[in-house]
Amino acid sequence: MTSTDTYDPPLSGVKVLDLSSGPITAVGRLLADLGAQVTPVNLAGVTEAGATVGPRIGAVPVGTAINRFGLSTVDLDTSTADGARRWRELLADADILIENTRPGSDAEKALSAREIHADHPSLVILSVSDFGRDTAYRTWQATTPVLHALTSELSRSGIPGREPLVPPAPQLPYQVAAAQAAVMTVSVYLDRLRTGTGDLIDFSVLDGAMQTLDPPFGTPGTASAGVPLAEQRRNWLAERQRYPIVRCKDGYVRICVLAKRQWQGMFTWMGEPEEFADPKFNSLMERFMSPTLLPAIERFCADKTRAELEAEGQRHGVPTAAVLTLTEALDTEQVKERGFFREVELANGFTAPVPVGVSEVDGHRASALTAPRGTSAPPEGAPVLGGRARRDVGLPLEGLRVLDLGVIVVGADTGRLFADLGADVIKIENSAFPDGLRGRLNMMSQTYASGHRNKRSIGIDLRSDEGRALAHRLAEDADVVLTNFKPGVAQALGMDFGSLKKVNPGIVVVDSSAFGPTGPWARRLGYGPLVRAAAGFTDLWVYPDAPGEFCDTVTVYPDHVAARIGALTALTLLLRRERTGTGGAVSVAQSEVMLSHLAGEIAAEVLQRQGHARSDEPVHDAPWGLFPAEGEDKWVAVTVRDTTDWQALCGVIGRADLAADDALNTPAGRDADRARIDEAVRAWTSARTATAAMELLQKAGVPAGAVLHAGEVPNFGYYAERRAFREELHPHAAEPFMMENVQIHSDRVADPPLGQAPLLGEQTREIAAELLGLSDAEIDELIERGVLEMPQEVTAAQR
Repeated sequence: MTSTDTYDPPLSGVKVLDLSSGPITAVGRLLADLGAQVTPVNLAGVTEAGATVGPRIGAVPVGTAINRFGLSTVDLDTSTADGARRWRELLADADILIENTRPGSDAEKALSAREIHADHPSLVILSVSDFGRDTAYRTWQATTPVLHALTSELSRSGIPGREPLVPPAPQLPYQVAAAQAAVMTVSVYLDRLRTGTGDLIDFSVLDGAMQTLDPPFGTPGTASAGVPLAEQRRNWLAERQRYPIVRCKDGYVRICVLAKRQWQGMFTWMGEPEEFADPKFNSLMERFMSPTLLPAIERFCADKTRAELEAEGQRHGVPTAAVLTLTEALDTEQVKERGFFREVELANGFTAPVPVGVSEVDGHRASALTAPRGTSAPPEGAPVLGGRARRDVGLPLEGLRVLDLGVIVVGADTGRLFADLGADVIKIENSAFPDGLRGRLNMMSQTYASGHRNKRSIGIDLRSDEGRALAHRLAEDADVVLTNFKPGVAQALGMDFGSLKKVNPGIVVVDSSAFGPTGPWARRLGYGPLVRAAAGFTDLWVYPDAPGEFCDTVTVYPDHVAARIGALTALTLLLRRERTGTGGAVSVAQSEVMLSHLAGEIAAEVLQRQGHARSDEPVHDAPWGLFPAEGEDKWVAVTVRDTTDWQALCGVIGRADLAADDALNTPAGRDADRARIDEAVRAWTSARTATAAMELLQKAGVPAGAVLHAGEVPNFGYYAERRAFREELHPHAAEPFMMENVQIHSDRVADPPLGQAPLLGEQTREIAAELLGLSDAEIDELIERGVLEMPQEVTAAQR
């Protein structure tokens, strides 16, 4: 680790006013950990001071205490002369303003973000709401189950025949959305340094949750097993085949046998049983369809311990992870050696472990807990990027060049974020080691098309000295290099930060891996489902009455949010480069991103073990959960937050008797009679479609959401208004498919370009001539020797 005195926090000098409350305060925490001077402001009549994040231990809302730790809050009342003067001074000195007033509220009018934007045109304003401010749904209200329902996450979570299962981490949709919001805010701020003009971002938590948790039309990864997303349903038995969890001598392990080489390793490990010697088992679908293979694997594992299976699985090239409880996960040598948690006094007498930043910068934890707040002056203008040619088409990252070596979901998404925002993203790849999302090299899968749109591709063999030399020449004029190989691979290919900074001192290199670049698990093979198992998340994703029936198989979490953390940190290093002229290195451990989303629950559990009492029981008001709607496997989330919601609910469902029952007019009273309340709600929802029930409840102010299946998401009126999806007709695809569209809603940012994902090496000639200065003859000769590569049919047509 780099010593504290040599660490320069990337957002040092950047001043952020944070008026937000509730779970979206996670945005300010991310920026503060990266060095920004974040000042929470309780603005009278604007900030919802009572909106805190639990669990609540005694008088301490633990989630809020973590998000606000180390930050000095300012209380202001602009109705006084002194308060108004101080507010004007803060605005005049700020770079970024965050607010989450409720649309249509008196607070929204009192703040008047548009007036602030007009008066301070260089200010970047992040305006957060549940459903955005530019739609007919602007006054709708969300809770965690409602967001999970409307993103389609719940349609894939749980056992068919039972109610959908809400994932663990009570604030998960808000936490992943916060990462998306931070990426968008910093990208716009970086552009402000070049143009002098800020922007007003209309950020919707629902948009952020849909795109960043488990997007139905984003990059789904191999867990989809070739099933079109629009057709996915809760097929729990099929899902268990994808990343099977099997019982062993002392618990459970999760095994990954997706690739042919992984199956060959599993076959050897099992002693090459003749029953599975047929080469047909090299096919993923053949293995999934086999009625005997998974039972044979289960028998093979039954008499072995988790530790034995992990060790032997890794030795045979079969990614294997023990399914750990959260307590076990926190006690692993990996977590301890990485130093991800630090004891922090959240309030007087309340000391608990808190995550120490979710990214590393130049080998140092990017965290306000481990490094002093940056004291550097903010960059003035953009001496590095300011002179770049730009077309002024409303894309904040125009003029940046990114070399994308990333693979699978994290790699695809990190580069796509840059590409959608205007950067020239060049994917470097080779047919000997194709990206696992591609499928057949000269066809186009929905997964690859979604994750690699707006990119160009050059085929280079990085195993050769000539190939590495060509890649280094590209790096000389690049700004960012993205990797997510197993630790050590980038270095072997000469594409790590240590190698590239010699070529380009201003380069920013991002490295994302399952468990981080250091520690005993650094070189472990890891996929998202295995990371979830090892981080304690899988063990939590169960019905309370079915602890061994794990339900997290199909989700791609945390890949998409880890990609946002990598992109965010890279953008902050580009900002630092405007001050210093030098680049830097970013490392992101997907397991740590996931653990950060459980930070409040981890701290609360420790505090309770210390003897502190929890004071927010019941955790949820009643009703709170998933209720059946008219039709097969149709559900609606209904969530009451307080007595106002309760009275509104009773009015909608026509139960004046329940509204008049004094015993039910307190949260404790409703909790005590939860079964009766649930029965009443169930009777009402069962007689209506999920959409009708949702609309009636939302009109009355009760947070509710129909559980949308993936295929239903694009036609939901909210997403249509937000231009959230577009249909893609790719020339190399078998049929049209849907993909995500708009990333930022703001005054100045345009919709993403319409560039289609490339075949492997599709722009090799173009890039080699344009950026490497090679002649046609030189390119032909390099292609002939395999140093450069093009799609086969393109090469044949040209010859």
